[in-house]
Amino acid sequence: MKGNPLSMQLDLNPDDFLPASKEEKESLVVMRDSVSFWKDGMRRLRKNKVAMVSLVVIVIIMIFSFIVPSFYPYTYEQQIRGSENLAPMTYSEEEQARMDAGEKVFPHVLGTDKLGRDYAIRVMMGSRISLMVGLIAAVIILVIGSLFGSIAAFFGGWVDLIMMRIVDIIYTIPDVLLIVLLSFALKEPLAKLAATPGFGWIQKAGANLISIFIVFALLYWVGMARMVRSQILMLKESEYVTAARALGASSARIIKKHLLTNCIGTLIVTTTLQIPSSIFTESFLSFLGLGVAVPMPSLGSLASEAINGLNTYPYLLFIPALLISLIILSFNLFGDGLRDAFDPKMKN
Repeated sequence: MKGNPLSMQLDLNPDDFLPASKEEKESLVVMRDSVSFWKDGMRRLRKNKVAMVSLVVIVIIMIFSFIVPSFYPYTYEQQIRGSENLAPMTYSEEEQARMDAGEKVFPHVLGTDKLGRDYAIRVMMGSRISLMVGLIAAVIILVIGSLFGSIAAFFGGWVDLIMMRIVDIIYTIPDVLLIVLLSFALKEPLAKLAATPGFGWIQKAGANLISIFIVFALLYWVGMARMVRSQILMLKESEYVTAARALGASSARIIKKHLLTNCIGTLIVTTTLQIPSSIFTESFLSFLGLGVAVPMPSLGSLASEAINGLNTYPYLLFIPALLISLIILSFNLFGDGLRDAFDPKMKN
């Protein structure tokens, strides 16, 4: 009975079996909108405040390095007589006299070096060289490493065995020694090539910088190759690869269209993390005198030149050293943010 507490019968109320309203149905929907891999990764990246701040810093440094020098009144190789070793935001006696006569003179924001060259424009150009080396080296490493690793993993067997033993051998080659040897070996051939029309940029870059790029192409791609190989080994047994083989797709097409495309997120993250490593390598070699040719500056060569005047003009060393640290830290934090956003293992 309805009023009997010991009764086992259900209390059937007709109102409990009415169809749910539209509002009640919408309130029960708890699924989030379906998004693509890239859209989901970008949404998670934007939520990472550290990564976004690092990206803003990178953009500001890019503007400082590539755009501001076009409007700056001084050039990196211009020597201003009487303006040697000026402190930041100061003028020489000649410039002060010109200002007293009513002429407008742009200040030396970061001072000048011992040869009277504006230090701010040299820091800008040094940042440009370091960034260009890092970006170009990262592209070289990405192309060579991804192709080598994907071919080794896709074909497997004795092909994989031989190619990976080559990687192990390359790991044992000292990079600094190879750069020194290449610098001496390429000095005369590059000088002859620079004398021909259309190759004047070789003289500005110098044999040392070209040797650095050659070493990046010869040695530094092995880490990328191992990473790509591990990804391809997991992906090549997937159903879509089997379907592509059944449809008669060539090995090159499967590698390019299916395998490398499906690990593009990992490639982007690894390439981004490779940029600060390349910048540090170039700065280190330029500090040792194995970088760009004089008078072209880089952050490493600027720090090396400032060592002798550390007690008198310490800011000449602190400025490029701080900028190197800021660039490397920003790229590392942004790379970590990309890894957290696009790595499926980090979603939880």
